[in-house]
Amino acid sequence: MRSFKLTIAYDGTAYQGWQSQPDKPTIQGSLERAFAKITGEEVRITGSGRTDAGVHALGQVASLDSETHLTPEVLQRALNHELPTDIVVVRLDEAQLGFHAIRDCTGKRYRYVIHDGPVPDLFRRLYYWHHRTRLDAGAMHRAAQGLLGMHDFRSFESQWPNRATSVRTIRDISVVRQPGEAADYLYVEVEADGFLYNMVRSIVGTLVEVGRGANGEAWPAEVVAAMDRGAAGRTAPAQGLFLMRVDYVE
Repeated sequence: MRSFKLTIAYDGTAYQGWQSQPDKPTIQGSLERAFAKITGEEVRITGSGRTDAGVHALGQVASLDSETHLTPEVLQRALNHELPTDIVVVRLDEAQLGFHAIRDCTGKRYRYVIHDGPVPDLFRRLYYWHHRTRLDAGAMHRAAQGLLGMHDFRSFESQWPNRATSVRTIRDISVVRQPGEAADYLYVEVEADGFLYNMVRSIVGTLVEVGRGANGEAWPAEVVAAMDRGAAGRTAPAQGLFLMRVDYVE
C-alpha cells in the first residue's frame, strides 16, 4: 500500500462542490472516476475540506491510498489526461504512509474576490462578487483586524452547531484593492488553523457592510462577541471564493 498527496486546482462553476453526491457532478467524484479508469482501483480520495458548489481552488490538497505501481509523475499525467479540463492535478507526491489530508492539516488560506466597479466584468463574472457601489477597502481592512486571534466564530458559521467546537484562530486577514487598471477589484484574504461552514463568506459579507458605510470599523469584533449568526452580515456568493493553500507540517 502507498499513500499519495495531490494538490489540485479547479474551477468550481460546473460542480456541486467537492463531496461526491449521487447523480451530481462533484470534484471528488471526477477524481475518483479518473483514478479508477487509470488503475482499476476504486479508492476514496479525501480532500482537506468540502468546498461548496461554485467555490474554486488553486491549492486544494487531497490524499489517497493505493496499490498502484505507477510513479507519481506517470499518475499525475494520466489523471490530467482523464480529468475534465476544469480540474487539474498541479502536483502529485508519494507521501508518508497514512498521510491524511484532513487530520494532518495545520491551516488554510482563502481568497475572496470582490468587483466594485460601475460596470460588471463580463468575462470574469463567475469568479467574483459584483458590488454595485464603491467600497472603502481601508475601512474593511482595519475592521478585519478585530477578527485576528483565537475566538468562538459561531457568529460566522451557517447551521451552527455542525462541528465539535466553533473556536478557531485567524492568523492573518487583509483587504487589499488592486492597483492600476485592476483597481475595481478587492481581495479579502483569510488564513486560519481551520474554518467553519461558510465562515469566510460570512466574514466577507460582514466586512462589506463596513465597506459600504452601513456599520463602523468596530462592528465585526462586536459580531464575534455576540456569538449569533443573526448579528453578522449576509453570506457572500460562492463564486468569489478561492481555496488558495493548505498547510501541513513538513
